[in-house]
Amino acid sequence: MRILLVEDELRLSEALVHTLKKNNYIVDTAFDGISGQQMAETRMYNIIILDRMLPGKDGLDVLIDLRKQGITTPVLILTAKDSVKDRVEGLDSGADDYLTKPFSKSELLARIRALGRRQSEVLVNEEINIGNMCFNCMKGEVKVNGQIIKLTSKESQILEILIKNKNLVVSKEQLLEKIWGFQTDIELNNIEVYLSYLRKKLAKANCGIVIETIRARGYCLKEAL
Repeated sequence: MRILLVEDELRLSEALVHTLKKNNYIVDTAFDGISGQQMAETRMYNIIILDRMLPGKDGLDVLIDLRKQGITTPVLILTAKDSVKDRVEGLDSGADDYLTKPFSKSELLARIRALGRRQSEVLVNEEINIGNMCFNCMKGEVKVNGQIIKLTSKESQILEILIKNKNLVVSKEQLLEKIWGFQTDIELNNIEVYLSYLRKKLAKANCGIVIETIRARGYCLKEAL
Protein backbone atom coordinates (compact mmCIF):
# COMPACT_ATOMS: atom_id res chain seq x y z
CA MET A 1 0.00 0.00 0.00
CA ARG A 2 1.32 3.43 -0.97
CA ILE A 3 0.67 6.39 1.32
CA LEU A 4 1.18 10.10 0.75
CA LEU A 5 2.08 11.93 3.97
CA VAL A 6 1.71 15.72 3.85
CA GLU A 7 3.07 17.07 7.14
CA ASP A 8 5.22 20.17 7.67
CA GLU A 9 6.51 19.28 11.15
CA LEU A 10 9.81 17.61 10.23
CA ARG A 11 10.25 15.56 13.41
CA LEU A 12 6.69 14.26 13.30
CA SER A 13 6.99 13.49 9.60
CA GLU A 14 10.20 11.52 10.13
CA ALA A 15 8.66 9.59 13.03
CA LEU A 16 5.54 8.74 11.02
CA VAL A 17 7.58 7.66 8.00
CA HIS A 18 9.63 5.35 10.23
CA THR A 19 6.49 3.81 11.73
CA LEU A 20 4.74 3.37 8.41
CA LYS A 21 7.73 1.83 6.66
CA LYS A 22 8.26 -0.48 9.63
CA ASN A 23 4.71 -1.71 8.98
CA ASN A 24 5.48 -2.37 5.30
CA TYR A 25 3.84 0.73 3.81
CA ILE A 26 5.44 2.67 0.98
CA VAL A 27 5.53 6.36 1.91
CA ASP A 28 5.99 9.53 -0.13
CA THR A 29 6.29 12.81 1.76
CA ALA A 30 5.48 16.46 1.12
CA PHE A 31 5.98 19.34 3.53
CA ASP A 32 3.61 21.99 2.19
CA GLY A 33 0.13 22.12 0.72
CA ILE A 34 1.09 23.04 -2.81
CA SER A 35 3.57 20.20 -3.39
CA GLY A 36 1.30 17.80 -1.52
CA GLN A 37 -1.60 18.59 -3.84
CA GLN A 38 0.62 18.22 -6.92
CA MET A 39 1.73 14.77 -5.78
CA ALA A 40 -1.84 13.71 -5.00
CA GLU A 41 -2.94 14.84 -8.45
CA THR A 42 -0.19 13.16 -10.43
CA ARG A 43 0.55 9.93 -8.55
CA MET A 44 -1.53 7.01 -7.36
CA TYR A 45 -1.99 6.50 -3.63
CA ASN A 46 -4.11 4.18 -1.52
CA ILE A 47 -4.37 6.67 1.34
CA ILE A 48 -3.42 10.32 1.90
CA ILE A 49 -2.50 11.53 5.39
CA LEU A 50 -2.97 15.29 5.29
CA ASP A 51 -2.09 17.81 7.98
CA ARG A 52 -4.67 20.56 8.26
CA MET A 53 -2.33 23.50 8.94
CA LEU A 54 0.22 23.61 6.12
CA PRO A 55 2.43 26.32 4.63
CA GLY A 56 1.71 27.34 1.06
CA LYS A 57 -1.87 26.06 1.06
CA ASP A 58 -4.19 25.02 3.87
CA GLY A 59 -4.86 21.29 4.14
CA LEU A 60 -8.64 21.67 3.83
CA ASP A 61 -8.22 23.76 0.67
CA VAL A 62 -6.04 20.99 -0.76
CA LEU A 63 -8.67 18.41 0.12
CA ILE A 64 -11.52 20.43 -1.38
CA ASP A 65 -9.59 20.86 -4.65
CA LEU A 66 -8.80 17.13 -4.83
CA ARG A 67 -12.46 16.21 -4.37
CA LYS A 68 -13.52 18.74 -7.02
CA GLN A 69 -11.21 16.96 -9.45
CA GLY A 70 -12.86 13.62 -8.72
CA ILE A 71 -9.89 12.20 -6.78
CA THR A 72 -11.53 9.79 -4.33
CA THR A 73 -8.43 8.54 -2.50
CA PRO A 74 -9.26 8.14 1.23
CA VAL A 75 -7.92 11.11 3.22
CA LEU A 76 -7.05 11.09 6.91
CA ILE A 77 -6.78 14.62 8.34
CA LEU A 78 -4.22 15.28 11.09
CA THR A 79 -4.77 18.39 13.20
CA ALA A 80 -4.26 20.02 16.56
CA LYS A 81 -7.78 21.48 16.30
CA ASP A 82 -10.08 19.21 18.28
CA SER A 83 -13.40 21.07 18.49
CA VAL A 84 -16.56 19.48 17.13
CA LYS A 85 -16.88 22.37 14.67
CA ASP A 86 -13.39 21.73 13.29
CA ARG A 87 -14.01 18.00 12.91
CA VAL A 88 -17.32 18.61 11.14
CA GLU A 89 -15.66 21.13 8.82
CA GLY A 90 -12.96 18.60 7.91
CA LEU A 91 -15.43 15.78 7.25
CA ASP A 92 -17.74 18.06 5.25
CA SER A 93 -14.75 19.07 3.11
CA GLY A 94 -14.31 15.46 1.99
CA ALA A 95 -12.15 13.86 4.67
CA ASP A 96 -12.73 10.17 5.39
CA ASP A 97 -11.34 10.30 8.92
CA TYR A 98 -9.99 12.82 11.40
CA LEU A 99 -7.20 12.34 13.97
CA THR A 100 -6.25 15.01 16.50
CA LYS A 101 -2.71 15.59 17.74
CA PRO A 102 -1.15 14.19 19.80
CA PHE A 103 -2.08 10.65 18.85
CA SER A 104 -0.62 7.20 19.39
CA LYS A 105 1.09 5.30 16.59
CA SER A 106 -1.17 2.32 17.20
CA GLU A 107 -4.29 4.43 16.69
CA LEU A 108 -2.89 5.90 13.48
CA LEU A 109 -2.14 2.42 12.13
CA ALA A 110 -5.62 1.24 13.10
CA ARG A 111 -7.20 4.18 11.25
CA ILE A 112 -5.10 3.41 8.17
CA ARG A 113 -6.14 -0.25 8.23
CA ALA A 114 -9.80 0.78 8.54
CA LEU A 115 -9.53 3.16 5.59
CA GLY A 116 -7.82 0.45 3.55
CA ARG A 117 -10.65 -2.00 4.25
CA ARG A 118 -13.29 0.60 3.50
CA GLN A 119 -11.66 1.46 0.16
CA SER A 120 -11.53 -2.20 -0.85
CA GLU A 121 -15.21 -2.67 -0.04
CA VAL A 122 -16.20 0.34 -2.12
CA LEU A 123 -14.15 -0.73 -5.12
CA VAL A 124 -15.42 -4.29 -5.06
CA ASN A 125 -19.13 -3.47 -4.93
CA GLU A 126 -19.66 -0.46 -7.13
CA GLU A 127 -20.55 0.14 -10.74
CA ILE A 128 -18.84 2.97 -12.54
CA ASN A 129 -20.43 4.89 -15.40
CA ILE A 130 -17.90 6.50 -17.71
CA GLY A 131 -17.91 7.30 -21.42
CA ASN A 132 -20.58 5.17 -23.09
CA MET A 133 -20.20 2.26 -20.71
CA CYS A 134 -21.01 0.92 -17.28
CA PHE A 135 -18.14 -0.96 -15.64
CA ASN A 136 -19.02 -3.51 -12.96
CA CYS A 137 -15.93 -3.95 -10.77
CA MET A 138 -17.28 -7.01 -8.98
CA LYS A 139 -18.29 -8.95 -12.10
CA GLY A 140 -15.37 -7.75 -14.21
CA GLU A 141 -17.54 -6.76 -17.14
CA VAL A 142 -18.35 -3.73 -19.25
CA LYS A 143 -21.85 -3.00 -20.55
CA VAL A 144 -22.44 -0.79 -23.60
CA ASN A 145 -25.95 -0.35 -25.04
CA GLY A 146 -27.04 -3.65 -23.55
CA GLN A 147 -23.97 -5.49 -24.86
CA ILE A 148 -21.79 -7.15 -22.21
CA ILE A 149 -18.03 -7.41 -22.69
CA LYS A 150 -16.32 -9.84 -20.34
CA LEU A 151 -12.85 -8.94 -19.10
CA THR A 152 -10.21 -11.18 -17.65
CA SER A 153 -9.33 -10.65 -13.99
CA LYS A 154 -6.17 -8.72 -14.79
CA GLU A 155 -7.86 -6.62 -17.50
CA SER A 156 -10.60 -5.74 -15.04
CA GLN A 157 -8.12 -4.74 -12.33
CA ILE A 158 -6.13 -2.59 -14.74
CA LEU A 159 -9.29 -0.86 -15.98
CA GLU A 160 -10.48 -0.23 -12.42
CA ILE A 161 -7.21 1.40 -11.44
CA LEU A 162 -7.12 3.58 -14.55
CA ILE A 163 -10.75 4.66 -14.13
CA LYS A 164 -10.18 5.51 -10.47
CA ASN A 165 -7.26 7.68 -11.60
CA LYS A 166 -8.97 9.18 -14.65
CA ASN A 167 -6.88 11.89 -16.34
CA LEU A 168 -3.89 10.97 -14.16
CA VAL A 169 -0.79 9.13 -15.33
CA VAL A 170 -0.40 5.65 -13.83
CA SER A 171 3.01 4.03 -14.30
CA LYS A 172 3.66 0.40 -15.19
CA GLU A 173 5.37 0.02 -11.82
CA GLN A 174 2.25 1.22 -10.02
CA LEU A 175 0.04 -1.20 -11.94
CA LEU A 176 2.44 -4.03 -11.23
CA GLU A 177 2.62 -3.23 -7.52
CA LYS A 178 -1.14 -2.73 -7.14
CA ILE A 179 -2.20 -5.89 -8.99
CA TRP A 180 0.60 -8.40 -8.47
CA GLY A 181 2.18 -7.04 -5.29
CA PHE A 182 5.83 -6.63 -4.39
CA GLN A 183 6.87 -10.26 -4.57
CA THR A 184 6.35 -11.08 -8.23
CA ASP A 185 8.29 -12.38 -11.19
CA ILE A 186 5.96 -10.65 -13.65
CA GLU A 187 7.85 -8.35 -16.02
CA LEU A 188 6.76 -4.86 -16.96
CA ASN A 189 6.32 -5.92 -20.59
CA ASN A 190 3.42 -8.11 -19.50
CA ILE A 191 1.51 -4.95 -18.60
CA GLU A 192 1.73 -3.87 -22.25
CA VAL A 193 0.22 -7.18 -23.35
CA TYR A 194 -2.75 -6.85 -21.00
CA LEU A 195 -3.23 -3.21 -22.03
CA SER A 196 -3.27 -4.21 -25.69
CA TYR A 197 -6.02 -6.79 -25.15
CA LEU A 198 -8.01 -4.37 -23.01
CA ARG A 199 -7.78 -1.56 -25.55
CA LYS A 200 -9.01 -3.81 -28.36
CA LYS A 201 -12.05 -4.90 -26.35
CA LEU A 202 -12.94 -1.34 -25.39
CA ALA A 203 -12.43 0.04 -28.91
CA LYS A 204 -14.50 -2.72 -30.53
CA ALA A 205 -17.43 -1.95 -28.22
CA ASN A 206 -17.13 1.83 -28.70
CA CYS A 207 -16.91 2.42 -24.96
CA GLY A 208 -16.18 6.14 -25.24
CA ILE A 209 -12.87 6.07 -23.43
CA VAL A 210 -9.24 5.95 -24.53
CA ILE A 211 -6.14 4.71 -22.74
CA GLU A 212 -3.22 6.86 -23.83
CA THR A 213 0.42 5.82 -23.52
CA ILE A 214 2.44 8.65 -21.99
CA ARG A 215 6.01 8.13 -23.14
CA ALA A 216 8.41 7.15 -20.34
CA ARG A 217 5.70 7.72 -17.72
CA GLY A 218 2.83 5.25 -18.07
CA TYR A 219 -0.84 5.29 -19.06
CA CYS A 220 -3.67 7.78 -18.78
CA LEU A 221 -7.39 7.00 -19.21
CA LYS A 222 -9.56 9.77 -20.63
CA GLU A 223 -13.06 10.04 -21.97
CA ALA A 224 -13.08 10.21 -25.77
CA LEU A 225 -13.92 13.60 -27.27
